[in-house]
Amino acid sequence: MQLNCDLGESFGNWRLGRDADVMPHLDQANIACGFHAGDPLTMERTLQLAATYNVSVGAHPSYPDLVGFGRRSMAMSAAELRAALLYQIAALDGVASCVGARLDYVKPHGALYNDMMAKDDVRSTVIASVAAYPKPLKLMIQATASAGEHREEARAKGVELILEAFADRCYDDDGRLLARSKPGAVHDHATMMSQVRRLVSDRQVTTASGAQLTLDVDTLCVHGDNDAGVQAIAQIRQIVDER
Repeated sequence: MQLNCDLGESFGNWRLGRDADVMPHLDQANIACGFHAGDPLTMERTLQLAATYNVSVGAHPSYPDLVGFGRRSMAMSAAELRAALLYQIAALDGVASCVGARLDYVKPHGALYNDMMAKDDVRSTVIASVAAYPKPLKLMIQATASAGEHREEARAKGVELILEAFADRCYDDDGRLLARSKPGAVHDHATMMSQVRRLVSDRQVTTASGAQLTLDVDTLCVHGDNDAGVQAIAQIRQIVDER
């Protein structure tokens, strides 16, 4: 089981996240590409940090929504979305090549990630965009009950998937995340650690209804925006390493 985290989300004088504290515990760093957060200097520094700790680098593109932090859906044509994705991927890839890092995969951010999982046409465009990039890149998406179908869909376009689960989120019976508007959508520390242990040992989660759901998981998404988050990631790293 790998650990991944969204990083490089500072912008100018606005600071977000504890990238330097989190990076040593990670396997994969999803780095913002400037459309929801991040700027050229932040991208460069985050990539240098990833290279220092030999952490795999992923582009973390979003809708062009800097004001909304990429959390608002946008009505974009397939051509517009494809161009926006390639622009962001290429920007991070270019900076990475200048600092001794290598781009390995793509993980969409925020509303784009959610739309990719909910809408076939958006997911098809994302997959096709990754496939169109002139170097092989993997695509990270959420592990759900439809993981097998998603793998086949991506494989048909020559794209390999990385399936992820979330350490701190409650699941519905279909393997999708419980909406944040519902009670219990975000786990407390104890419940999060219990879920991590189940995912690492059995690839299973207990859903909101109490059902046991098995997920095909390659990587676990963690968040380290504050002291508690950094400490939790260190604990999760230990759990993973003990396996």
